[in-house]
Amino acid sequence: MYNRLKNFIYRNRHNLAVFVLLNLACLVCILLVLARVAYTDSTRHAGLIWNLFLAWIPFILAYVAHAVSWRRIWLYLVIPVIAFLWLIFFPNAPYMLTDLQDLARSGGHGAPLWYDVIIVGWSSWTGMLLGVISLYLMQDIVSRTFGRWVGWVFVFVISAASSFGIYIGRFVRLNSWDILQNPAETAFDILGIVIDPSMRLAAFTVLYTFFFLFVFLLLYSFSHMLQEQTSRAQSTPEQLASTQPTTTNNGKG
Repeated sequence: MYNRLKNFIYRNRHNLAVFVLLNLACLVCILLVLARVAYTDSTRHAGLIWNLFLAWIPFILAYVAHAVSWRRIWLYLVIPVIAFLWLIFFPNAPYMLTDLQDLARSGGHGAPLWYDVIIVGWSSWTGMLLGVISLYLMQDIVSRTFGRWVGWVFVFVISAASSFGIYIGRFVRLNSWDILQNPAETAFDILGIVIDPSMRLAAFTVLYTFFFLFVFLLLYSFSHMLQEQTSRAQSTPEQLASTQPTTTNNGKG
């Protein structure tokens, strides 16, 4: 039993490390917020805790979908439902980037600005990472099912859709729960925004789409760079052995 658990931890050490680090980051953010509340007797930035909770929802949904997607029957029966919920809640993860604008209103509440920068910056980056990882997991499902190029089209479409979702969450004040509680009314509100878009909507959506794609592609490339280095390191001894000249015993010392 012990050896089996040890082997499981070793095989999944990187996945477990990511999960533990994300939980640790959230715990630190929560403690920083609570310390600020206790020190200043103000609930400013307390909403970051709720936003972190919302950012975890698409991560958990993507993880569950990825875990069950290896069985074909679950792929077509369960994944569509999970994917729909994931799509609704996914913008909550990159949405936390917009919390950075709250720093402009941080003065006069008893805490130094540098402390607020750490709280908001750390929380926003944690939410972004939760979003990137969940999108990576969903992309893997799409790529295995429909092909690699469809998987990348999925990433671009979701990035644009999530940027639009961030806009309506930040400026129109609609959230993921509204889609589930009042789907018809929410759909009409969103349709009105799409039919008559503003310049701010267009600029916000385009810029946030490119920014999120930049972060996703950078982390994606970095992870594969590490994989390439690992593969190269593992193959180096064999390559060196194959390139070594063979020596024959010709009687010379």
